[in-house]
Amino acid sequence: MDEQRLAQLRKKTLLLPQEPGVYLMKDKSGTIIYVGKAKSLKNRVSSYFRSVEKHLPKVYKMVEHVQDFDYIVTDSEFEALVLECSLIKLHNPKYNILLKDDKGYHYIRVSKGPYSRITAEKQRTDPDSTYLGPYVSSMVVNETVDEVVKVFRLPTCNRRFPEDFRKARPCLNYHIKQCMGVCTGKVSLETYQEALQEALEFIKKGGSQSVESLTKKMEQAAEELDFERAARLRDRLRAIDRVTQQQKVIAYNHASLDVIAVVQHEETVYLAVLVFREGRLRDKKSFAVDYFESVDHVLLEFILSYYQPGDDIPAEVFVDRDFEDREMAAQVVSGRSSRKLVITVPQRGQPLQLVEMARNNAAQELARKTSRTGRELTAVDELGQLLGMDRPPAYLEAYDISNIGGQTIVGGMVVFENGRPQKKYYKRFTIRDQDGPDDYAAMDQMLSRRLERYLHHEGAADGFERLPDLWLIDGGAGHVHVARTVLERYGVQIPVFGMVKDSRHRTRAITADDREISISQSRRVFALVTAVQDEVHRYSIEFSRKSHQKSGMTTRLVSVEGIGEGRAAALFRHFKTYKALCEATQEQLAQVKGMNRTAAANLYQFLHQNDEKD
Repeated sequence: MDEQRLAQLRKKTLLLPQEPGVYLMKDKSGTIIYVGKAKSLKNRVSSYFRSVEKHLPKVYKMVEHVQDFDYIVTDSEFEALVLECSLIKLHNPKYNILLKDDKGYHYIRVSKGPYSRITAEKQRTDPDSTYLGPYVSSMVVNETVDEVVKVFRLPTCNRRFPEDFRKARPCLNYHIKQCMGVCTGKVSLETYQEALQEALEFIKKGGSQSVESLTKKMEQAAEELDFERAARLRDRLRAIDRVTQQQKVIAYNHASLDVIAVVQHEETVYLAVLVFREGRLRDKKSFAVDYFESVDHVLLEFILSYYQPGDDIPAEVFVDRDFEDREMAAQVVSGRSSRKLVITVPQRGQPLQLVEMARNNAAQELARKTSRTGRELTAVDELGQLLGMDRPPAYLEAYDISNIGGQTIVGGMVVFENGRPQKKYYKRFTIRDQDGPDDYAAMDQMLSRRLERYLHHEGAADGFERLPDLWLIDGGAGHVHVARTVLERYGVQIPVFGMVKDSRHRTRAITADDREISISQSRRVFALVTAVQDEVHRYSIEFSRKSHQKSGMTTRLVSVEGIGEGRAAALFRHFKTYKALCEATQEQLAQVKGMNRTAAANLYQFLHQNDEKD
């Protein structure tokens, strides 16, 4: 980073006013690369050029390219927000959110001929066919086609009509009343085309208008005593109602609702938008945007970019988290529509379930690109939200102390990355120079040694060279205090929390200082924290038992003439287990580093002194 350039930019920020406004970052060619708004221009803009090394990678990269900046003072923060939207749309800055849906265009095809078919297509390949669309969502197209062929009992088979009349028995769809059975030759062309036109009307006008039209036709047919046609129309109305009930996900007061949820991963934010209209899920859209500043800012900028004048703007939007300027964002979008938009953060009941559904969809999109399950990624994301972290703890370390009888004191460190244990990074610590059991002192020593290895790893890729996003300590507020004291001593910043168990040794909550954070409300977070706590406890107690056993065997070996603690340790390093030691020959014992023939003979006799008795 060019320090001279940063110094000039810092000097320029001193002249900025403490008023709301919009700032424009420019590169060396004068191109605007980022537009932002601020409550206080001086505070916000100057923050970019202080402690640059602590910025997120994307922010750091943007600051690297900033050669100059300009600003516009506004009368209010709301005016700044509106102006920011206009300038982003005008300049398309490189580091602002530029939305790109991950879908291409899709079409509904109506084939040519007397017995036309309705199908879902990705491209317009047949010039003789009629196409409806384009639609940006494959989900909309596929579900719409599936609906109409079932409701109006249109054929989906590969048979050609009228060439294939009565050439084979009707398929299963005919027998389960999902096809009118054109292949039987008993359905007139007039009847088929009537059903086809009603299906196209259903697609073009929607369910409610189609129901109204079919109802009028049914009543007219009954008045004309055409009971067969009236019955056929009645069956279609019932089919529409049945399909509607099957796909009715919510019963909400508003006729239109969008649900937006966010999942973070490294430098990317994945968003899912579930579109509900007339109480039914009509569409799902997925977006991936670069993680530039806070998630609050990403969500704000996404909403302002997503809802543009002329779009189908809903009456209400659910979001999975609160964010700064939420009410102002609703005001700005409302000004682009003929109706007032309300943005809310559901806390309970069915609305909360819809938000969780959207978050799961965002997590599934992330999982598809990262080879992780949506459940794991959602758990990590929700844990970060629960702990008030700026970003999810994708890489976390957990610590536990274990001792047996106050003699063997050890510690264990386990690592979880994106919700999965990474056993290759697990570490064991033997607590040194400690006479009795003191968990706090042992925790201090273990964490201190971990940070020492980080500060002096000198490029070694042993797992210690990377700082985690989160420390979880198996213990209460006292253990958390010890961990924070160690972090302050070494000048390292890592969020740290404790994992508390109940009287039955089951995970109960997360502790921070003198308060507890309940995790029972989120099943995914509860499962993740429980898995972490169980794993670090298993790992440390397993090491404790092995160390205790080894300590006991070492005590037995040092009773042999010529075997001291150094030779005993060398023997176990060489043979690993007591069983392998017993199976070794006298010559093999003598070959261990530090041993001689006399000591090997004494040890061999000690190990096999009961063989003759047996």
